[in-house]
Amino acid sequence: MLGMNRQQTEQEPSLALAREIRLTRRWWIFFRLLTVGLIILVVFASLDWRDTMGRHTALVNLKGTIASNDVNADDMITGLQAAFADKNTAGVILRINSPGGSPVQAGQIYDEILRLRKLHPHIPLYVVVDDICASGGYYVAAAADRIYVNKASLVGSIGVLMDGFGFTGLMDKAGVDRRLLTAGVNKGFLDPFSPVNPQQQAYAQTMLDEIHQQFISAVRRGRGSRLKETPDMFSGLIWTGERSVAMGLADGFGTVDSVARDVIHADTVVDYTPEQNLSDRFSRKLGMTLAQHFSPQSWSGWVLR
Repeated sequence: MLGMNRQQTEQEPSLALAREIRLTRRWWIFFRLLTVGLIILVVFASLDWRDTMGRHTALVNLKGTIASNDVNADDMITGLQAAFADKNTAGVILRINSPGGSPVQAGQIYDEILRLRKLHPHIPLYVVVDDICASGGYYVAAAADRIYVNKASLVGSIGVLMDGFGFTGLMDKAGVDRRLLTAGVNKGFLDPFSPVNPQQQAYAQTMLDEIHQQFISAVRRGRGSRLKETPDMFSGLIWTGERSVAMGLADGFGTVDSVARDVIHADTVVDYTPEQNLSDRFSRKLGMTLAQHFSPQSWSGWVLR
């Protein structure tokens, strides 16, 4: 009995050492598998999943008011560049649902579309209109190879406006005296709390007319001989999709799916629209709010709308 206890006591350190070795081996195997898994994950994350899609139609969405704090040129250009750069892109669709907005932002997108079309002549770019493609939205659309609409879409509104308010009558009734000091005779340009200055008003109209002509030139350049110009085409009126086709403002009727299937002949649609994260949206909204709040003029500026 004593001999058996002595033998068991001698074996216990060996068994403990064996268990420790097995446990160490298991942890080593676990960390090795974890490392391999992380390497595989990093490799897959570095790959563009679009490369696995094969030949496809690239989609970029322009939805909302065109402005630096909303649908802006930087985001649209980023999406369009990525769509054209993909070796599997058979054609690009820019889907527009916009009432217009900044002529600067719209003009930047327009110019980039022309540049990309010239750089990639084998890749067509088509616009598909949802509910509305007006003013700045149509400015952008005019750069496309073709424009497809729904019969009930709203298209056009080729014009420019500058709006604001005048409070001089209300101030007189309330007994409020406006005290505006400026260095520079036109620094208080169209101040809403001062009477209208005819010279400043005429200057503003000259700027509006100049931007309007830039818009008209962009439409004529983009649409070319397809336009059937009428006296009111560039008056700011808006047209139904059906009427826009008859006027040469659009080329036909279609949706994203039908254009991808029947025109581009690549049924698979891959979305390249850049996604804004919450912090980006917040910072842009905050920046625009502060700029408007501290601006010495409260008129909204000119917009294609």
